[in-house]
Amino acid sequence: MAKTEPNDRKPHITEQAITLGNWHHHVNWVNTSLILIVPLGGCVAAFYTKLQAVTAAWAIMYYFWTGLGITAGYHRLWAHRSYEASRPLRIFLACVGGGAVQGSIRWWSSKHRAHHRWTDTVKDPYSVMKGVWYSHFMWMVLKQNPKNKGRTDISDLNEDPVVVWQHRNYGSVILVFGVLFPMLVAGLGWGDWKGGLVYAGILRFLFVQQATFCVNSLAHWLGEQPFDDRNSPRDHVVTALVTLGEGYHNFHHEFPSDYRNAIEWWQYDPTKWSIWTWKQVGLASNLKEFRANEIEKGRVQQLQKKVDQKRAKLDWGVPLGQLPVVDWDDFIAETQSGKALVAIAGVIHDVTDFIKEHPGGKTLISSGIGKDATAMFNGGVYMHSNAAHNLLSTMRVGVIRGGGDVEIWRHQNKQSAIA
Repeated sequence: MAKTEPNDRKPHITEQAITLGNWHHHVNWVNTSLILIVPLGGCVAAFYTKLQAVTAAWAIMYYFWTGLGITAGYHRLWAHRSYEASRPLRIFLACVGGGAVQGSIRWWSSKHRAHHRWTDTVKDPYSVMKGVWYSHFMWMVLKQNPKNKGRTDISDLNEDPVVVWQHRNYGSVILVFGVLFPMLVAGLGWGDWKGGLVYAGILRFLFVQQATFCVNSLAHWLGEQPFDDRNSPRDHVVTALVTLGEGYHNFHHEFPSDYRNAIEWWQYDPTKWSIWTWKQVGLASNLKEFRANEIEKGRVQQLQKKVDQKRAKLDWGVPLGQLPVVDWDDFIAETQSGKALVAIAGVIHDVTDFIKEHPGGKTLISSGIGKDATAMFNGGVYMHSNAAHNLLSTMRVGVIRGGGDVEIWRHQNKQSAIA
């Protein structure tokens, strides 16, 4: 009999409740330092550092450079391969993307591909289902259980020399392009070494980080879902303004290989405009766009779903297939017993409660009781509106056996009887 091996696997820290005694074991201290502790130190230092106008301008410019390193580089180029970039552009995006201090291309793209593959599930590394703050940054602050890792194919990234170089030297990339480079430009340029470090360096990457994190949180919480509502991604102009155009997230999750997030000319997407400009100067190529026909299909299907949801809440009358089938003679007998019934297009309608409210008066509607009033209703007396047809549908109570042709049959039967 085979022996059972004892299960001596040490439980992962995430499988233990957070307590006052072990909370520090739950924290990913590297990430926490880079996205909380160092930026907090920069905020404190800003109170003791004068902000020069030229330093502020440089910080804003470098904010856009490093922001594009994430949106146009990490995201649309490497995570989704929505276009191709020349070697100089790839190196530039790898450097300034590293300056955003959000992990290496390889790490970031791997997590993002898992997010798309496992959206809103336990394997989604930053699932908004665990809360907005969790998806915003807590997933990086707290250690993650490797059992819940959503695996993806990153073989293409492992074969990219720029990606491999940046990943292997990521610590140096952070130091150089996250802190030293912006400080050197301000220091050598106009003598503001401290301002360059605090504003163009630390506070600048703080703002870039928080803007990017909004794609994981705000873009899954605020806005509309014009293409699909089965998962959480949403479109909103506020998110787009914060994230250099990444706010049209519902579109992006439906068509991730499209180099655009915003498909309308008036929508804010500076990342799209940058990629398009790089193509014009020969730095980018093969810009991918999903077929317009398929995009419109998604939009129409979602509109139809919303219409159907609204339609389901309205009274459209008893479905024809659920109405009883009534012989013509029984229909006549019912009217003679006092019910105000009219037959229109083979369907019996009870207008008893509507006679007094009829806009054309009681006389006209009363003249159709016990008769086939199809011609009268559809133009013989008055061509009724769509609203009238809709209202009439709520009054149907039966279907005439033989449908709208019953009167012809009755007339033919009478002629045969006379002959």
